[in-house]
Amino acid sequence: MKRSQLRRGAAALFLAAALPLPLAATAVAAPAPSAVAATPAVAATATHLTLPAPTGPYAVGRDTLHLTDPRRRDPWVPAAGARELMVSLYYPAHRGTGGARAPYMTTEEARLLLEGDKLTGVVAPEVLAGTRTHARTGARPIGGRHPLVVLSPGFTLNRATLSLLAEELTSRGYVVALLDHAYESFGTTFPGGRTLTCVACRAVESAPESTARKLMAKVATGRAADIRFVLDTLTGRGDGASTQTGHGQGAPARRYAGLVDPRRIGVAGHSIGGNSAASAMAADRRIRAGVNMDGTFFAPVPPGGLDGRPFLMLGSLDGHAPTAEDTTWLRDWRRLDGWKRWLTVRDAGHFTFIDIPVLGAQLGVTDPTAPLPGKRSGEITRDYVGAFFDRHLRGRPEPVLDGPTPDNPEVLFQRP
Repeated sequence: MKRSQLRRGAAALFLAAALPLPLAATAVAAPAPSAVAATPAVAATATHLTLPAPTGPYAVGRDTLHLTDPRRRDPWVPAAGARELMVSLYYPAHRGTGGARAPYMTTEEARLLLEGDKLTGVVAPEVLAGTRTHARTGARPIGGRHPLVVLSPGFTLNRATLSLLAEELTSRGYVVALLDHAYESFGTTFPGGRTLTCVACRAVESAPESTARKLMAKVATGRAADIRFVLDTLTGRGDGASTQTGHGQGAPARRYAGLVDPRRIGVAGHSIGGNSAASAMAADRRIRAGVNMDGTFFAPVPPGGLDGRPFLMLGSLDGHAPTAEDTTWLRDWRRLDGWKRWLTVRDAGHFTFIDIPVLGAQLGVTDPTAPLPGKRSGEITRDYVGAFFDRHLRGRPEPVLDGPTPDNPEVLFQRP
């Protein structure tokens, strides 16, 4: 692995560069200088960014939880003590209830993300942090038990970058736990004024290739343990400490156990978060379905598969076709032993499946190496990931998963 392949490009945040190399799940190559040079003047005119409105029948409520697992020390900073997570907890809510719109991220998180992606001065942190969401704090939950989906973001990325998907699933009737894993993002704000930075990133960047791959596998399996802890906590089985840090009122995380159907649990993630989804499924049979969005399988799917449980692989055509340099997808596709789909998207890049291209389009920025429009990026992710969980956690027929459709010509079904 070349050192430049581990560093994010000068406009990675909004240019969504394509990632053709095996370690591309952790890195973004720099785009063409002309694209970078055009960005500041365009971005400077933007004062408001907005997530697309979710399409489901429910309003979206959101709380923010700080979870601490006393059974594990942090794998990157053992001296910090117990493993910590920040969780944006989304739930279906009654329309017209709740207070203010939930914040997208803190200004400090936005500053560190932009700094890490070499975009200081291109987009103001206040603009990114002020992205308009549709979730509201303190909203009144819809009664009954709902399927739960846990989401894990890409390496270096804040959990906010999966907000579009989280809001969409919630509007369809899911409880969604969107995680930030301590020391694995450019910046995550924790209670007490602490903003933790990416110790894991520095470890990977300074390691030789063989060691870096092992460290990325460690990220995936460590996140799998995080996901299992969150499942314990949200289903009332865990013994970890939790506090509420959101703007609404309420009790700690176990308050939500009554909203979660423990028989209908799914996981999904972007990049290393997608690998983590598979690792969590391998370790925990409570998880019935999983999605990997464009992530290399540094931690392999077990040779015996996932006990027949369904799994979706959704990636860019350039990076994750069967003939791509990332051979882990072909290896693990053959190991999957249940319902499975391998979908690739034309003109997509590594960040196609998260908020970044959607927000970038609002700034007038498109990466010439990943020209899929930002609006379509959001629609494809929303429609296919949503259909997958609707089919496997709610038992609904979803013809869009059966084969190519005229409405989605960019989406290819791979059958190696």
